[in-house]
Amino acid sequence: MLSIGIPFPQLLQLFIGCILICGLLQAIQLYRRKKELLKTFKSFPGPPSHWLYGQNREISRGKEFGKLLEWAEKYPYAYPRWFGGFVAVLVINHPDYAKTLFNRGDPKALTTYKFLVPWIGKGLLILHGPKWFQHRRLLTPGFHYDILKPYIALMADSTKAMLDKWEKLIAKDPTKSLEMFEHVSLMTLDSIMKCAFSYQSVGQTHRELEFYIKAVYDITYLVSQRIRTLFYRNDLIYRYTSAGRHFLEACRLAHQHTDKIIEERKKLFKEEGELEKFQQKRYLDFLDILLCAKDENGVGLSDEDLRAEVDTFMFEGHDTTASGISWILYTMAQNPEHQQRCREEIKDTLGDRDTIQWDDLGKIPYTTMCIKESLRLYPPVPAVSRQLSKPITFCDGRTLPEGSLVAVSIYCIHRNKSVWKDPEVFDPTRFSESSQRHSHAFVPFAAGPRNCIGQQFAMNEMKVALAQILLRFEILPDLAQLPVPVPQVVMKSDNGIHLLLKKLN
Repeated sequence: MLSIGIPFPQLLQLFIGCILICGLLQAIQLYRRKKELLKTFKSFPGPPSHWLYGQNREISRGKEFGKLLEWAEKYPYAYPRWFGGFVAVLVINHPDYAKTLFNRGDPKALTTYKFLVPWIGKGLLILHGPKWFQHRRLLTPGFHYDILKPYIALMADSTKAMLDKWEKLIAKDPTKSLEMFEHVSLMTLDSIMKCAFSYQSVGQTHRELEFYIKAVYDITYLVSQRIRTLFYRNDLIYRYTSAGRHFLEACRLAHQHTDKIIEERKKLFKEEGELEKFQQKRYLDFLDILLCAKDENGVGLSDEDLRAEVDTFMFEGHDTTASGISWILYTMAQNPEHQQRCREEIKDTLGDRDTIQWDDLGKIPYTTMCIKESLRLYPPVPAVSRQLSKPITFCDGRTLPEGSLVAVSIYCIHRNKSVWKDPEVFDPTRFSESSQRHSHAFVPFAAGPRNCIGQQFAMNEMKVALAQILLRFEILPDLAQLPVPVPQVVMKSDNGIHLLLKKLN
């Protein structure tokens, strides 16, 4: 037996001493970190904060937005939000501050977005610096007018499949409401697979799609939970919690879906050989452009980068749009007079047709205003965050140093009483005179160089879906199950979005 020559009691004392020293060094580091943060946010008053838990105990599930609006009213420009005692973010509630930040192009705050990396990798959402610029340039052709135009018919087909399913469901029980987010998520996933990946699924009830939708729902909830929970921020601790194991399993299921799509297209691409042959058979899609993208040196995306971009666009192309459409339907149900006016406008535009086309999208201005007003009240992405790459000075002279974390509360900016008159009221006419509005008062897709690359795709799909839904159904609220908005990665409802549907003659 190997002997180290130290009696066990002394060895135990040495071990305990090492632990105490490590703990002391960690405590000193946290103390310095706390002092640094207090100094950083000295000129920004904010809500009271517990030394260890920060402001987390002030926010209860289902009432998050109410508390955020309460704080935003008291601190209408910005305030420090403490996630525990040693992590703080400056939360922006005013378009003047948002404009200053968005115009700079700072990278995403990895202290928050890093929790998404095991799922979507380091794609356009996460990247920064030269590699982000390279990917943005390579992916931009995927959202050109000529690429987006043929998508409209595919979006219309996916919407029609959902509506046919709704007809059968309400025929069984007209008094029972339907939960919109689940149905719309399946539809937008079916749509993004057809449009961006030319993947013909076997229908919106296929279990493969349902597994992916469930995985994405779990991932976005678990990421939001992890951001709020101090001890979950440590990777080693989180990996061994039940939430951490659940997260990794959900990521595995999501990757199965996207990996299958990539492998099938790579196989087809090898068989066909050239991009021109694809163009002769069908339109070019997002995945074609990813596979063919080359930088100035003729180098394409690596397998890792390709998967990251597919995972990113698969998520952002269906989940955020599903959120937007679901909340639009809710606002239509709550405002029947606006719903009817949109329906009449759509009927006048389409005439005898029951399917919307590309040329119709610019001919429904009132419907577009209603969509924007819903996006104002319920932005699909309620907040975005940045980490300052250099010091910043805001319009009132207050400053933050390089490295500071800043979050733009899109939800609170859209409801800021100093910016919007009667912000809680649904009033689409706000968007009839956009020149009188602050340039950054309405930012559902963020703004500046890091704005959402797929915003036109999303707006097109929201128009297509809403138009075809209103032509076939009257939408009514389920007063027994009103939604409770919750701020996850994507705006969702804690209890779903339940609506009643009445088939129109």
